[in-house]
Amino acid sequence: MNQPHPYRPTIPPIADGEPRPLWSVMIPIYNSASYLRETLASILAQDPGPDVMQIVVVDDHSTQDDPAAVVEELGRGRVEFYRQPQNVGLVKNFQTTLELSRGKLIHQLHGDDLVRDGFYQKLERAFMENPEIGAAFCRHIIIDEHSHWQYISVLEQQESGVLPGSWLLLIAAFQRIQAPSIVVRREVYEKLGGFDYRLPTGCEDWEMWVRIAANYPIWYEVEPLAMYRKHSGSITKATVKNGIYSQGMHKATTIFQAYLPKENAGELYNHTMQNCAFHCLEIAQSLINTRDVEGTINLIQQALKFSRSFKVIRSAGRIISLDVLPELVRRTLQRPSNSLTIVGKQPIDKEEAQ
Repeated sequence: MNQPHPYRPTIPPIADGEPRPLWSVMIPIYNSASYLRETLASILAQDPGPDVMQIVVVDDHSTQDDPAAVVEELGRGRVEFYRQPQNVGLVKNFQTTLELSRGKLIHQLHGDDLVRDGFYQKLERAFMENPEIGAAFCRHIIIDEHSHWQYISVLEQQESGVLPGSWLLLIAAFQRIQAPSIVVRREVYEKLGGFDYRLPTGCEDWEMWVRIAANYPIWYEVEPLAMYRKHSGSITKATVKNGIYSQGMHKATTIFQAYLPKENAGELYNHTMQNCAFHCLEIAQSLINTRDVEGTINLIQQALKFSRSFKVIRSAGRIISLDVLPELVRRTLQRPSNSLTIVGKQPIDKEEAQ
């Protein structure tokens, strides 16, 4: 898989004789400097020194804030800074972080995410004691705009250790890893290539984790040592709402079918499509709180394109009956009597619901 690929850029190896730290902590950022202080502070509190850890902020040509000033203020020469000459998009900015990395272990920590005390120490131990693993990740905590805990990711197994080979089917069924929680050997990226350019934000990493799991053992740390921030202005949420994310999930699923055991591929594909549908419905439910009926209906339609299983149709029906219809009625009653037409897209037509 280390041959040139039309959609996966090559990650060139580090030249012989060039000094290499153990760690490369690479921080892609775009218009989120307000969170960067907290991100850098969480890293620097665990900093083993420049001989052991490279720390780089890679800015995708931010236009609304000044991440360079934050790096200068907190980094004080310890943190490297690279600014793209023009905006290249999130996936290609990820590629730049891989190319600039010099360490043996790469941690891509988004500019609004965090690590907790012990992250680098515990995952370093996993790599040192298990030279066969290609990646290691920990349980993660979902936080909001104010860094308040929302919930903790599912427990993959009861004790820390190498995951069984069957875990490949679980990660292929649904995105179970968030970027701040995973560390990958650089040599793995050198062999498998970078992130696939065909996939939009939020899908490119899922395909990568499946690709790695299909080729290497993966270590799991049960302690939640990473924090992934979810907020209303996130790029991922915007791409979910407009349908780009749904198309990307379908594309990613199609791509990594080739990585999976043939005897499981068909059944797993249907299961993955159902999970993608539930993801759309989850976002649809959250949009009701903002009274975004049109966005909600759009997401329900996306969900039904993924799967029309009984469970999906039942869940979609509950959202329509309990949330969408009351809001549509409220809107209708507030309109003048000579304009009693329902705004937005029609709910789900008969063909969609069958």
